[in-house]
Amino acid sequence: MEQKQIPELLKVSELLICSTCGTQFDTPASSSQLTSCLICDDPRQYVPPSGQSFTTLSELRAANPQNKHEVISGDDRFLSLCTEPRVGIGQRAILIKTPVGNVLWDCITYLDSATVEWINSLGGLGAIVISHPHYYTTHLLWAEAFDCPVYVSSEDKEWLCRLDDPSKPRRRFIADPELDIEIKGQKTGIKILKLGGHFPGSLVCLAYGRLLIADTLMTTPAGLGDWSHGPGAGTGRPKGMNSYSFMWSYPNMIPLSPEELEVMWAVLKKHAFSSTHGAFGQDLIDGYGGSEAPVKKRVLESMQIQTRRMGWTDHAILSETC
Repeated sequence: MEQKQIPELLKVSELLICSTCGTQFDTPASSSQLTSCLICDDPRQYVPPSGQSFTTLSELRAANPQNKHEVISGDDRFLSLCTEPRVGIGQRAILIKTPVGNVLWDCITYLDSATVEWINSLGGLGAIVISHPHYYTTHLLWAEAFDCPVYVSSEDKEWLCRLDDPSKPRRRFIADPELDIEIKGQKTGIKILKLGGHFPGSLVCLAYGRLLIADTLMTTPAGLGDWSHGPGAGTGRPKGMNSYSFMWSYPNMIPLSPEELEVMWAVLKKHAFSSTHGAFGQDLIDGYGGSEAPVKKRVLESMQIQTRRMGWTDHAILSETC
């Protein structure tokens, strides 16, 4: 059956999209002016060995990918949304249900009529919040499709690759360290925290005691390890294992400095949370794997492990407690 087309998709279906990161530009496919991607040329990202290439929504739709959704950690207030096969970086967006409306945390490139209809069946979107420029993707398309504002950090304006409509601007710039998200003047209970680090304006999202971290913090394999079974059962995680890494560039493995970690912790330590949820499906919850350390403490411990392995023995963050 031929998929119905919505006007918002038709308007931008021929704009170029970076194949590597999924960012959409204002340049139409018929133009030869765009030869590189602003996002991928930055040392936090990369251009693949095959070189820079571009696609469009029309081309993506012809390949018939599917946006899959599922409940996160048994809490139906949180629904992950990701595209299969992978488009761009392959991150997930997370739809958060609140009593006054739905908020989308982060964004994915691919949007089709089926996804619009599914989200509208849940009540649509009242706001979109994007953690950092790697997930800007097609955010203006999403904002237009759901007639809602999209929040991005004011520090990261230089990475925007499409112009907003001056007659009805969608973007709202977050200038303050914290922002309580409202929908039509009503508080959602969702708080956005600006940690910086990965990008100057990198954000995390605090909702219902869960911390949505994108890759402002990156959950590591050791963070998800279950040490409650097999050899050493009941003894907890081995000492020195981290749960998170903190990087300026993840694909190029360039770490953040202890000073930057200290700034991030100064924000996080003021807030309570019992789980973290990353951009690629890593959900870390208090008590998982037989670990006695709560998630918040594991964030601090991971910062301290990274600081020590960088050669510091007396940095102020090593004296922090949780």
